Amino acid sequence: MRSMIRMAVAAGAAIALTQQAVAEDTVEEVVVTAQKRSERLQEVPIQVDVFNAQTISDAGIHDTSDFIGYVPNMTFDRADSYRNSFVVVRGLAQVTNADPPIAVIVDGVPQVDQKQFNMQLFDVNQVEVLKGPQGTLYGRDAIGGAVIINTQNPTGQLSGYANATAGNGEAFSTTAGLSGPLGTDKVLFRLSGNYVHQGGLTDNNYLGTKSDFVNFDYTTRARLTFLLSDAWTVDFRGQFGQFSGATNQYSWVQAESTNVYVDPTNSIRPHSRGDSTDAVIKVDGDLGFAKLTWINGYNRITEVNRADLDFSNPVQDPTGFLGLGFQVGQGQDLDAKIYSEELRLTSQAGGPLRWVGGLSYQYSDKTLQTRAFVDLDGDYNQINNPALVIVNNNIRNRYRSQGVFGQVDYDILPQLTLTGGLRYDRDVRDQRDLVGLKSYNATFVATQPKVTLTYKPSRELTFYGTASSGYRPGGFNASPISPTYKSEYVRSFEAGFKTSLLEGRLQVNGAAFFENDHNYQYYYVDVATASQIDQNIDRVEVKGGELEAQFHPLSHWLIFANFGYSDAKIKQLNSLPQYVGNYTPNLTPWNAALGTEYRAPLVGDLKWYGRIDAQLYGRKYWQVDNMDVQNAKQYLNARLGIEADKWGAYVWGRNITDTRAYSQYVSPSLGIGVAGLGFLVEPATYGIELNVKF
Repeated sequence: MRSMIRMAVAAGAAIALTQQAVAEDTVEEVVVTAQKRSERLQEVPIQVDVFNAQTISDAGIHDTSDFIGYVPNMTFDRADSYRNSFVVVRGLAQVTNADPPIAVIVDGVPQVDQKQFNMQLFDVNQVEVLKGPQGTLYGRDAIGGAVIINTQNPTGQLSGYANATAGNGEAFSTTAGLSGPLGTDKVLFRLSGNYVHQGGLTDNNYLGTKSDFVNFDYTTRARLTFLLSDAWTVDFRGQFGQFSGATNQYSWVQAESTNVYVDPTNSIRPHSRGDSTDAVIKVDGDLGFAKLTWINGYNRITEVNRADLDFSNPVQDPTGFLGLGFQVGQGQDLDAKIYSEELRLTSQAGGPLRWVGGLSYQYSDKTLQTRAFVDLDGDYNQINNPALVIVNNNIRNRYRSQGVFGQVDYDILPQLTLTGGLRYDRDVRDQRDLVGLKSYNATFVATQPKVTLTYKPSRELTFYGTASSGYRPGGFNASPISPTYKSEYVRSFEAGFKTSLLEGRLQVNGAAFFENDHNYQYYYVDVATASQIDQNIDRVEVKGGELEAQFHPLSHWLIFANFGYSDAKIKQLNSLPQYVGNYTPNLTPWNAALGTEYRAPLVGDLKWYGRIDAQLYGRKYWQVDNMDVQNAKQYLNARLGIEADKWGAYVWGRNITDTRAYSQYVSPSLGIGVAGLGFLVEPATYGIELNVKF
């Protein structure tokens, strides 16, 4: 690990912040809405990584996993179904079919389902990644932080863009948008869309097909803004998408090591299809003493998955599933509807006293049917034959969440600000077993306070100390083995700094934190009953820090680097006391990113652009027993292109050294008993990209 740290320090002026767009000789001033008001990034007492539209374009960011690779103390792994993802932030991890460890907000609307975070990023204005508990302003699930994604606003003049990318593995994607006034300058529109196809890059050596294909994944988005007056705006956004692609493409790993990488050999070609519908209404108004914001959001998600369950084949494993003499398949049918509402008042920016307060409400209705069936011929329709179905779980979960929150900033002195915040959340949850005709219900209540002291001796320096809390509710498993799990609570203490040096050409930010987590949520797989089980670790302690920096030594030249460390250790586990002292499941204790980009005149109006960066990860601890550990990994990315004012052409590569790794690994002791299960990361990808705008 020390050698990795030395690499980061040598390459880039210490260890790095966000990769904001760069002006001629200084880092461009960035404005964020992390505290639900517009503020300078360097004055916000939170560690925030920002990716604006220019950064997203320069780094070739196309989906969620692309930008998380540059965030310290945060990892993102694909696994299970097509839309599923597993995010870990400061040691706090995603668990299957449960609340995420971060709040994800898109255009003001919380995305509370696990399948909503893994998304294509197109026509995006800015992404803000907040680390540390943010429960006071963002409510439940912000136990590890928050990700705020804002799409592009409609424009007052007619404008548009188009982008097309082609790569290996028969990959093709395109996105386009059009925006402008609709008959009058008081009504503005924006239309955009995205389409992705991929033939696949990873072989299934039994079926002779690709295991990671994407038949199609498209999204269309429409936005309409009414400028009713100088004080009032009403904004409507609608979005619809569909997808068809691979799911549960696990490899059957017979070797007694998580560092042996093999391609999938399952006998059922895994396939998932689904769609999503989003609708948002947002009202902004100036009441004089405060600004009013009212946001209503609706989401519907459907997904149908069919895949192997033993993840092998009759040749490789002639004794069959658990030695029973036959192969087994699986399927899940999901239908989720989510409604959310927030009413918020934000004081005007001037004066020593600033405040924000509001009310929130969320309702979720999700039905999930999980079945396992005897596989005779690899046909998906076997799941509908009652004679072949061996496991049938059908669960309906309904959640109702209410919250009231407030935060006050008071300037004790011109350089010293005291911040106090408090939120009260009440979550009512019920589950009905539609097969076993059993019901469960519970009410979870939490109070989330926050206190911050911020010292700003100059515009270039900010120091802060924060004590805060976060919570994510408990819930119910679909399995009768362990039907319930508890709410998770964290108490966090953080001290940080933000600096801007050399007339703005160098920024270095950092923080150290300590977290005491009770009822840490984790999950394991019981393949014998086709169950994904969420459970609790009694107490976990997390100690760590982040150091982030970027340096602009010359005009058009940016060097950046970052480093994060999270030491998340089990301190109490009454059900398995032998694992006290171990790392928490799915933890990568440290990660780093470093790179450089350069943009300079070429000929006439043409410029050339080049970028190279590396993402570095320490060892990964998969299960609570820490027996299966993946070695440290490094991924190298590059991009080179020619640009003009209205167009650009690039060649690019991601993971160009073709690093092999698993994004998820299930131990034989927790899986099917005779082999491990590994979900391979994407291999080397490369291609060309063309874009145009007007």
